[in-house]
Amino acid sequence: MERRMERLTADYLHRHLADGSFVSWILTEGHRILATSGISFVEPPPYPGSPNGRIGLLSCMYTDPACRRQGIASALLERIVAEARARDCRVTQITASRMGEKLYQSFGFVRHARFFQLSLDK
Repeated sequence: MERRMERLTADYLHRHLADGSFVSWILTEGHRILATSGISFVEPPPYPGSPNGRIGLLSCMYTDPACRRQGIASALLERIVAEARARDCRVTQITASRMGEKLYQSFGFVRHARFFQLSLDK
């Protein structure tokens, strides 16, 4: 399963980095990844919260445990929010871990409990 996910992720990144519908920032030190972030841009039909339909979906937010509490995640999130604004997104969403809640709330994200998912696996 792990190799399959690597292939699927690589395919996703090749397609969506190329067409600009996914943007990512990765902070490294030498060959070591210290932090990552990403945002996918989607456009479902317009609704009152997003009249133009543009939504930014945050993902890949990670900071190496040894690098936490140094402002790295905040700096990456600032870049993500700026990119979403530059693309005229009216809504930006993330499914956050408990550990990340304070960070997102400090940026003005509001927790909503209206998330449902239907898995269509065979």
